[in-house]
Amino acid sequence: MRIQPRQQILDIWSAMLSACYRDEKWHWDGVLAANSISDSEQLLCLLYPATEIESFALDRPEAMSDDVRAVLEAFGGQAKIGITVLGLLEEYLDRNTDPDGLPRFDAGSYLRASGDREPSPAQQRLEVVDGYSMSVTLCIAALGFARVFDRWARTERRKDISTRITTLNERMSARLTAAMTGLVRSFVVNTMSPRSPSGEVLVGMLNQSGQPDKVVAESVARSLERVRARLRNDVTLGRTTENELDDEDLLFECGWSWGVVAGSDEVDFVPPEVGAAVGYADPRPYLYFTIIALDGINDVLSQRTRELDLLDDTQYRLAEALRIRWDITQRYWATVARFGTETWPLEDIPWRTSDGEESDYFSLLVSAVLIQELVARTASDDDLTRAIGIFDELARRGRIVRRPTRDDPAVALHHPGVRMSLRGSENVDGGGPRLEWIASDFATVLLKRSLQAARLSGNITARDRLMELAKEVMDHLDRRVITEGDAAGLWDVPGAVFGGSTTDEQRPSWYMTERVIECLVTADRTYREVPLRSPAMVVRAVELLNEAEHLLNQEMLNVSISDTSANRIALDGVEQQLARARQVVNVQPGTAFTLASAALIELDRLAYARLDATRST
Repeated sequence: MRIQPRQQILDIWSAMLSACYRDEKWHWDGVLAANSISDSEQLLCLLYPATEIESFALDRPEAMSDDVRAVLEAFGGQAKIGITVLGLLEEYLDRNTDPDGLPRFDAGSYLRASGDREPSPAQQRLEVVDGYSMSVTLCIAALGFARVFDRWARTERRKDISTRITTLNERMSARLTAAMTGLVRSFVVNTMSPRSPSGEVLVGMLNQSGQPDKVVAESVARSLERVRARLRNDVTLGRTTENELDDEDLLFECGWSWGVVAGSDEVDFVPPEVGAAVGYADPRPYLYFTIIALDGINDVLSQRTRELDLLDDTQYRLAEALRIRWDITQRYWATVARFGTETWPLEDIPWRTSDGEESDYFSLLVSAVLIQELVARTASDDDLTRAIGIFDELARRGRIVRRPTRDDPAVALHHPGVRMSLRGSENVDGGGPRLEWIASDFATVLLKRSLQAARLSGNITARDRLMELAKEVMDHLDRRVITEGDAAGLWDVPGAVFGGSTTDEQRPSWYMTERVIECLVTADRTYREVPLRSPAMVVRAVELLNEAEHLLNQEMLNVSISDTSANRIALDGVEQQLARARQVVNVQPGTAFTLASAALIELDRLAYARLDATRST
């Protein structure tokens, strides 16, 4: 199906109001019990497009689009829509703040216990990187919304609204500080001997040329010298003391663990209950939480955040610490993903992590970090061409573009999802079962990164392949939409594609729906880029323009300025066509080619008519 971001986002908003807004009350539940993360995801389904896409803005009532106002009419009139959104943000803060005013990021119902045991109440209050990252994105969106909506309130002299916005800003900013601090303290560097089990796995994954392991380990160390130096010298805030980066014989990996790392240093310039909170996470990076953290940091570093001046001095310090980690992490994973001179390790699917786990999903996550790194820097055509092959292979292996077979193990990538053991969670509250995180976003990760790669590509064939793949993934997701009940139009019914017990699900998954929204916002950004132009097409268009303009000049020799005949009117139209073609020839050569072709046809018609008239006389 064609990806139509505007219409699809409006459809999701309409479905959200049907599912969540009844009797002027917002309902926060979904397929799983509400928690801090799902609350953030639910509001982001509404607020992320509203703050990332100009035509969806809800913070300027006087400029609100008619179709947006119509979809959200349950909230009230134009001004009431913004006020209702303000109220939802206030309710969100009330729900996710402790009585003593401390922000909460508990994962709650998203956590699973291994075996038959249930997580303890203390374990359900555990904070994970997903909670920090989603809160960062929501806080940035909320602060941006409030900043612009306050201008309307002051213009309308609504002191009551301005007062509420001031309070909201203070509370949301405190939450943003806590979430950013959590991200800083969840970053980890894990060192290992090349001869240790984890070191042997890493070297084995990177050794695509069959060289001796010692040679590969030395080559890896040389490739990562700058990354190691920056980790040693630049990453000082909230770090752990276990890594041994000074020993250059050791290999290392970096990224985000599942939560605040056990033994991480406190951040002394934020409130102690935030900057010195006890961490339990194992000091080892998880690919899933790494890409989630990178996405949240993107929003902190975005141009909109800078333009609206949304960060205070403390947050600027945290943002700089996160920027350093964001940059180093992308460089690390982009280097190891493309290590060597022949086959990329990333092309050797599935990816194996240093703890010995392997999955197609991990290959997709490393691809996501690579695309993220290419977004931040200029991507080469070779990088993107090889990435296309990886995405195509993952789409087939993940049964996105191929039908699943009976008892197909690939189905588990989508339902129930990839299980990740949260090492260290068993130490909470004196001991308990080790918890697990389940990631079921394979399809949306593939869609989002395909669209990002298409936006980067300067090759027409490569972009076309990526966009066709994106359409196929969107087809897959469209078959997983809930079709019955109040939540019809939201996600997720994986059983509709893969079979199983979830074919009649009528409760929304905010985890999945929010990720579809992210994909649609990415699609909007991709579509707004200028179309790719073929140098050969530019040349052909210029050739046609030159011929058409010469013929037009010849025809103009036969008419005067005061001539009002049909021929003169037709020539004026041709002149306008050619002027427009000349304007767009360098950015839309296909359009210029078509305009010049139409002008040539009209000029030939006029010339033939004149010739025919001459013969008749």
